[in-house]
Amino acid sequence: MEVLSVASEVFPLIKTGGLADVAGALPAAMKPHGVRMRTLMPGYPVVMQKIKKPQKIGGFDNLFGNPASILAVDHDGLDLLVLDAPELFDRDGGPYVDTTGLDYTDNFRRFAALSLTAAEIAGGLLPSWKPDLVHVHDWQAALTPVYMRFSPAHATPVVLTIHNIAFQGQFGPDVFAELALPPEAFSMSYVEYFGDVGFLKGGLQTANAITTVSPSYAQEILTPEFGMGFEGLLTARLASLSGIVNGIDTHVWDPQTDRNIAEPYGPGSLKKRAANRKALSAQFGFDNAPGPIFCVVSRLTWQKGMDVLAEVIDDIVDNGGKLAVLGSGDQALESAFISAAARHPGRVGMVIGYNEPLSHLMQAGADAILIPSRFEPCGLTQLYGLRYGCVPIVAHTGGLADTIIDANEAALAAKVATGFQFSPVSAPSLRQALRRAFTAYRQPKVWARLQAQGMKSDVSWDMSAHRYADLYSSLLAKG
Repeated sequence: MEVLSVASEVFPLIKTGGLADVAGALPAAMKPHGVRMRTLMPGYPVVMQKIKKPQKIGGFDNLFGNPASILAVDHDGLDLLVLDAPELFDRDGGPYVDTTGLDYTDNFRRFAALSLTAAEIAGGLLPSWKPDLVHVHDWQAALTPVYMRFSPAHATPVVLTIHNIAFQGQFGPDVFAELALPPEAFSMSYVEYFGDVGFLKGGLQTANAITTVSPSYAQEILTPEFGMGFEGLLTARLASLSGIVNGIDTHVWDPQTDRNIAEPYGPGSLKKRAANRKALSAQFGFDNAPGPIFCVVSRLTWQKGMDVLAEVIDDIVDNGGKLAVLGSGDQALESAFISAAARHPGRVGMVIGYNEPLSHLMQAGADAILIPSRFEPCGLTQLYGLRYGCVPIVAHTGGLADTIIDANEAALAAKVATGFQFSPVSAPSLRQALRRAFTAYRQPKVWARLQAQGMKSDVSWDMSAHRYADLYSSLLAKG
């Protein structure tokens, strides 16, 4: 089976969140199921710098007013198709925002170009390859099935995966004239959304199958609280909706071989984590006092519950804990964590931004990872935590609820617990979860069992890849 995957970011080339990890890991996971996946992505500057010996295999004289090339290249085992369109993607900022943090004003054009290119490839643009099925990710690629409806590729099935329905790609109606779609596409059946143009909305209307990244999130987005305005549309398409929990790349995230950590270790050598704790403490300027180290690797936003976490930092310190934070986001939240670090020197540390090697060390050296998200489609950091014996403390929502077994009395007695869940997302609720974690930490055998049980969890793509393969096959069987 030949599958075209379409994503706006792919690890290890470029990453702003979990979408990149999924797009980077899924192709290898699908190979054992007879699926050859080629991934189309934009040619951002960092991508063009990293790829070696690309081969031009197609292109456009005029892609939304500019020439563009399609480059084929193999990178770290990924079979990539890179859309090299300098006028659209050669920018000094990030994939979606400029150097001041503002969205590019032409994002609609940039990702319409990505989607149109995918539709053209599905229709036979490349002389030597044509996919049997197309798998698109999030709003940046969601116009692909809309373009395909009006192209020779109209019969090719499309899977749309929602990684976070809060990001919808909604633009003013004036952009429609630039999208190279027929007039009938600006309707409720396609991209029209309360008078605007909705990229994700168009994809939800036209994709053959819709997946989310956890079973619980698939149920949550059918409600007004989590559906972000799409709950009615998704309910109408319920037969096409399913939740398939993400996995992680267990070769990249493996404490026994990870070159980003101070000392490798495995389930049978947890004492070796001490070297990583020491390295982590040095990185964040922690003192040598005993007590658990909690870590956070996250965007600092309301969705991630970082305002609630900021309320309980003093409680963590007062109970003998330490907190290491890696992330960036809302300025007020950044300031709150910086202030806490100044208030508690040697106990609270803050690194603004994102650092992939440091994130590995944090999972290897911290005792627990805090994820108090108000909603979390899947979440990957809790899966990394399980893999590294960094006990997750998570809100009971979405993929967090699906992947962490709460350390209640029954689960502890049965020796199946892997972390701590709490609900609702509030300071009192998080404080109670932290009290439970402190109590368990003071019982070394209980804590070691939580770590060992988590490290035995299957966080790979194996089961999820099997489900995707079954979904692909069922769509092709419908013909």
